[in-house]
Amino acid sequence: MKTELTDVSQTRKEILIEIDQAQVQSAFDSISDQFSKRANVPGFRPGHAPRSVIRTRYKSEIANEVLRELLPDAVTNAINEHSLNAIGEPDVQLEDAETINHLGEQPLKVKVGVEVLPEIKLEDYKGLEVTRRTRPITDEDVERTIESWREASAAMTPVEDRPSELGDTVTINARGKPVDEPELEELKVDDVEVELGGRNVQPEFTENLIGVKPDDTRTFIVDYPADFSTPTLAGKKMEYVMDVTAVRRRELPEIDDEWAKSVGEEFESLDALKAKIREDLEMRAKAESEDRLRGELLKKLIEIHQFEVPQSFVDKQTNYRFESVLRDMMARGIDPRTQQVNWEGAREEMKVQAQDDVRATILMERIAEAENITVSNEEVEAEIEAMAQMSRQPVEQLRAALTKNGGERSIAQRLRNRKALDLLVENARITDAEWNESNEASAAAANE
Repeated sequence: MKTELTDVSQTRKEILIEIDQAQVQSAFDSISDQFSKRANVPGFRPGHAPRSVIRTRYKSEIANEVLRELLPDAVTNAINEHSLNAIGEPDVQLEDAETINHLGEQPLKVKVGVEVLPEIKLEDYKGLEVTRRTRPITDEDVERTIESWREASAAMTPVEDRPSELGDTVTINARGKPVDEPELEELKVDDVEVELGGRNVQPEFTENLIGVKPDDTRTFIVDYPADFSTPTLAGKKMEYVMDVTAVRRRELPEIDDEWAKSVGEEFESLDALKAKIREDLEMRAKAESEDRLRGELLKKLIEIHQFEVPQSFVDKQTNYRFESVLRDMMARGIDPRTQQVNWEGAREEMKVQAQDDVRATILMERIAEAENITVSNEEVEAEIEAMAQMSRQPVEQLRAALTKNGGERSIAQRLRNRKALDLLVENARITDAEWNESNEASAAAANE
């Protein structure tokens, strides 16, 4: 067998393999004989049909078997011969498709495309200069948190002494039908809560449900805009009949020591609750600052190490980023299909970001190798336990799933890369600077 290696790029190699004619002929004869023994050809005794007849009758099947027998070992040996660290499955193609019709008459030539990790020369990665800015926590930050907790602990109280007003929540059973398409099936929904004047409430609902009491009925028309978030209602004019079953109002608690105690037994007073909120916000701000610092270190590391990255890795990371965006939108109640977004353009932008993601991962792995960074079984086990606690799964169940899918190896790699990044932080030249809200907002928007 002869092989010839071509460097297509840093991450793409091509091997031309030539399998000797004699080896091809031997495989062709052997497989033809195997087919002959099993074949039942009219006009011949079972197992006694001539090779020529068998090869004509089972031409494509025999050719596939010959390739299946010859190519795997040939490709593996060629990759090993040239010491290539292949990523994924090689791309194998016949140099001349017509060769398949002349098996055994000439050598068999195939082209093998192989994706590999790029060779990287590590430049100085210690002593990188970065600036750390930590957002200060103000009294307004604490008060906003207090107010959000107060909103969350509001009670819904039935309204019995007056009709509904702006800000009340009205519970209804609704029946609706399209005004212009009366033949369509009637829409029926029960126990729907409508906050009068709420941000996402159609104005017609608020206008017609102000002044109602339980057991009242209201009939009115809602003209939905063409870009309404629910596709089945977008652009439609619906006539609704709504039966009111309840009217309630939100009652916010007084912010005092008693309310603070209701938030948690550990809080003896409102001042103690505020102190704890400030402490938590400061810890979060510090964690955000450290995340930004690490991101800036990776950005600088990538800037001084520009190299081609494997396309399969980029595609995988692009898909991960894209799916994460869609999952986040759906988790916030946004249907991606209803958004006027150039998804192809967004995907191309994510591809650029994904390239840097992959570069960062490869660089972390190279640094981990250079620094002989290792991860113990105990560290992997501790990470699995932390993951189980966060996902509220039994440890053994999560471990079984990870073992089945090779996840433990992935965890070890992630921990190793995290240690490599910790090493960058430990050896960086860090300058602490004052927080600048406008600059940080601009940087965050650029990163987003």
